[in-house]
Amino acid sequence: MKLVVVQFSIIFLILTSSLFVLSTADSSCGGKCNVRCSKASQHDLCIKDCNICCQKCKGCVPSGTYGNKDQCPCYRDIKNSKGGPKCP
Repeated sequence: MKLVVVQFSIIFLILTSSLFVLSTADSSCGGKCNVRCSKASQHDLCIKDCNICCQKCKGCVPSGTYGNKDQCPCYRDIKNSKGGPKCP
């Protein structure tokens, strides 16, 4: 019986810690993408694409509202289906 409780506790801790990491990444991406897309004409589309790119790049979003993509090579190198840049 003790073994079951220990196993359950370990699994619970692992799942809880992974959810914490995901929620932390999401919250940091939201703030960074709000800054990045603050001057975009299609704000909702910019936010959507920026959040996708930010999550793929583990929270890296270039500073400013335009350019500076060399700060985040992962962000810079993600392409859309037509081969153009995906990330705003």
